[in-house]
Amino acid sequence: MAKKTVEISVEDKLRALYDLQIIDSRLDEIRNTRGELPIEVEDLEIEIEGLEKRAEKFQSEIKEQNDEIATKNEVINHAKSLIEKYKTQQDNVRNNKEFEALGKEIEFQDLEIQLAEKKIREFGAKIEHKNETLSELNSKIDDLKNHLKFKKEELDNLVAETQKEEEYLVKKSGEFAKNIDERLLGSYQRIRTNSPNGLAVVGLERGAPKGSFFTIPPQKQMEIAQRKKIIIDEHSGKILVDDDLVNEETEKMADVIKF
Repeated sequence: MAKKTVEISVEDKLRALYDLQIIDSRLDEIRNTRGELPIEVEDLEIEIEGLEKRAEKFQSEIKEQNDEIATKNEVINHAKSLIEKYKTQQDNVRNNKEFEALGKEIEFQDLEIQLAEKKIREFGAKIEHKNETLSELNSKIDDLKNHLKFKKEELDNLVAETQKEEEYLVKKSGEFAKNIDERLLGSYQRIRTNSPNGLAVVGLERGAPKGSFFTIPPQKQMEIAQRKKIIIDEHSGKILVDDDLVNEETEKMADVIKF
């Protein structure tokens, strides 16, 4: 025998939605107490990561230039050894032609030494400038890390204060969400995501949806109070419920969200 499907009334659906909204709104309140801290912490981490990559690039460039200096010093040492060799050979030449040829080799090696020394000075100046920049960069990174540590501790303290309540409410939110069919739950979550204050289901205040200035016509208000169909406000896009339902569910849920 086929299992009979239990039909849930629109009123029960509205009550379930509003119950879930109460839980999620309390979660929002808890998370909002942290203010901009989570964003500040994330921004600091991203900034530090970017600066550290810049610092690594400078360190790599400084190493490359030190390697270039080492290479130029090898060129200088090799040129000096050749000059010594050529000068020794000059002492044993048999004619002026050989002497002059060796003299030209000595002059060439002298030029090689001068060019290498010029390059070493240029590399040295670049290294000095990069070291200064790197020092400033590392100092800034240290300052930001200290600031990040302070902000993380501040955030951790705030999270610790409400962590158990938040975990409890997250669990309750999941439990209550299971009582709502997937399509309706998807609509609720989509409206919540698009709402600046996270409200997807709202009551009426002075004839207008909570947080809205657009008054609902009396006929529409009567339809909302009858709870025969799910009515969505054409201006705010929120699901509307009547004041009596709001009051009843708020009172009922006070014990559920109590921690």
